[in-house]
Amino acid sequence: MLIAAAIYDGAVFYSRWSGNRAAEREASASEAERDRKVIEMVGGDQLKILSFYVIPGAIRAGAHANICYGVNGAKTVRIEPPVENVYPALTRCVQVSPRRDTEYKLVAEDGAGHTVSQSFVLKVAQ
Repeated sequence: MLIAAAIYDGAVFYSRWSGNRAAEREASASEAERDRKVIEMVGGDQLKILSFYVIPGAIRAGAHANICYGVNGAKTVRIEPPVENVYPALTRCVQVSPRRDTEYKLVAEDGAGHTVSQSFVLKVAQ
């Protein structure tokens, strides 16, 4: 009787273990497929500026604005005039506080020497 119980317990354990492994593999494959689709939507490994904008579009002198950007396939990113804490990201915002109207330019570079850029002007009311 003890041997039958041990065999039954082993079969139940194996069945649950096997089912869990199959579910984990299926979830992993589903996640990989979602990741692949996201990468394709943003341009694969192609160097591309996905977004570059400011919120709000106009401020008073001494106030703050958020410059938001998103790049794909970039090895380095910079904003001119220089803004701190800028690095390649699909979506990121940094705070600025210019004293007068300022043109900001986002420059993204890949490892092969290609560059893309985009710019806008942040209006500052005196």
